[in-house]
Amino acid sequence: MNSEIQENNVDQIEVAGKTVYLVGTAHVSRTSADLVEKCINDYAPDTVCIELCPSRYESLKNPDRWREMDIFKVIKEGKTYVLLAQLVLSSFQKRLATKFGIKPGEEMHRAMQLAEERNAHLELVDREIRTTLKRAWARAGFLTMCRVAATLITSIFSNEELSEAEIEELKVGSTLSAMMAEFGDFLPGVKDALIDERDSYMAEKIRRAPGSTIVAVVGAGHVPGMKKKIHTAIDLEQLDEVPPPGKLIKVIGWGIPALILGMFIFGFSQSGADTSIKMIIAWTLANGVFSALGALIALAHPLTIITAFVAAPITSLNPTIAAGWVCGLVEALLRKPRVSDLETVADDIASVRGFWGNRVTRIFLVMLLANLGSMIGTFVGGVKVASYLP
Repeated sequence: MNSEIQENNVDQIEVAGKTVYLVGTAHVSRTSADLVEKCINDYAPDTVCIELCPSRYESLKNPDRWREMDIFKVIKEGKTYVLLAQLVLSSFQKRLATKFGIKPGEEMHRAMQLAEERNAHLELVDREIRTTLKRAWARAGFLTMCRVAATLITSIFSNEELSEAEIEELKVGSTLSAMMAEFGDFLPGVKDALIDERDSYMAEKIRRAPGSTIVAVVGAGHVPGMKKKIHTAIDLEQLDEVPPPGKLIKVIGWGIPALILGMFIFGFSQSGADTSIKMIIAWTLANGVFSALGALIALAHPLTIITAFVAAPITSLNPTIAAGWVCGLVEALLRKPRVSDLETVADDIASVRGFWGNRVTRIFLVMLLANLGSMIGTFVGGVKVASYLP
């Protein structure tokens, strides 16, 4: 491989009888977009591979997709937090792209356009984002994912600015290595799912891609790992599996309701109906008040706040449903997102006022804060119920 290619963040790799040009990019870099165009024009590939999964490909191809979003379907299918994570990342990239005068994911747009113009096969090589996030959750556990959520939310409202030169510096090997090492130390389980597994997944998809000449466009952070793994066959089915909830999660999920119900029964058998009524009232008030308070902080509709108060004491005893889901559906029914909300959601999420003001993101807030309030209420209510035991 010649030095010019190395300097330009392109690695030439011979694998499985194919020549692969691995192009390391930054997703908001004009230089990266130009490099992708140059590589495809120079190497005339049979196949262009891009770091997108089908859902992200559709999002990039159809930027007005928010207008067609069915918020009820999103909530019912449990995709709310996945969608929120996508919105946060999209908003951050859009802010950078606007600053530097370039479309978010412009290098992917160029790759898609040139593949079509040259009649080259386009291969989506990334793993489905929902699978990646679920595997990250399973690897990391609750507390680590809370740290991730806090970091994401903080980044939305951060005033820290990156220069174009600093973004280009992120593609340099030494800087990337240091950044990946720091990420691994901070969130080891999350790095496995978000970086290492996807390195393996994309390397194998590129190995299997048709054609003798391939240009693969991926984030620069994936290049070192992919270069190590691309010569080894990898089981994609294993990496596509969504692990079942851990035993500890199941024990906690069913154990707490069983413990609360057990205290109700024991209190009734030992102290009679009066004590049981006091227990039920304590449980209802603790769960209902905290969940309703969460909905109130999210500026939910008054009927949604009432729903939180009524639903939380019941859903806290049923691990298969959460108070936030119920509240989110009620809020979506009472305040259906307007066309303007769907059109501006990626921009509104960048400010506190916009986050609370947009009806789409407010539904997410209602779900999150009502659930958080219900969790606090479960702990407080459980302690109060236990205090009535003889």
